Amino acid sequence: MRYLSLLSLALATILGVGNLPAQTVAAPAEQTLSPGDSVRIVVWRKPEFSGDFVIAPDGSVSHPLFHDIKIAGVPLATAEANLRRYLSQYDQNPQFVMEPLLHLSVSGEVPRPVVFATQPGTSIAEAVARAGGTTQFGNRKRIRVIRNEPSGTQRVFYASLEDPADRLAQSPVRSGDQIVVDRKKSFVKDIFLPALGLIGSIASVGLLIDRIKRP
Repeated sequence: MRYLSLLSLALATILGVGNLPAQTVAAPAEQTLSPGDSVRIVVWRKPEFSGDFVIAPDGSVSHPLFHDIKIAGVPLATAEANLRRYLSQYDQNPQFVMEPLLHLSVSGEVPRPVVFATQPGTSIAEAVARAGGTTQFGNRKRIRVIRNEPSGTQRVFYASLEDPADRLAQSPVRSGDQIVVDRKKSFVKDIFLPALGLIGSIASVGLLIDRIKRP
């Protein structure tokens, strides 16, 4: 009976590996830009101020004219206000458009693994579609998202593309997100065969114990 209990526990542990509950993610804070992201600035009648620019490590725009403007690490509304304040030196009522572009990656079981920049508001599901969707081997029920937190730590959570009502799949991406489509698990290869191996190991240990106990 002792060995049967051990076998039952081992099977329960193995079978539970593929069914871990998805982590929930708190409501996202207000969107911000990070170093490495890009910003598209178009200023009316001032082409020298217009273009696509990368956010520098110090949080400013990598352009000589914009170097003193704080863009990263602040709400987008604040970043736009900072840009407006700077342009007001050259025009009393500057007419401009600032389009932030967040960098992220999609990899794993997708036809076209890609690193790209996208607009805030793009959902996790849309980002996966940008990479061509999932392959036939992709696990659409557990899309892994690795996200950098403001504290400097990383958080992993899962979204489902199978459920149209999944709020995580429809939630917006964040700067630096790594979206990974893992391969589907095979019951025979990933669960059944390892279980047999573990059962065999436990049975061998049980036989060895019995032999040792024999007079």
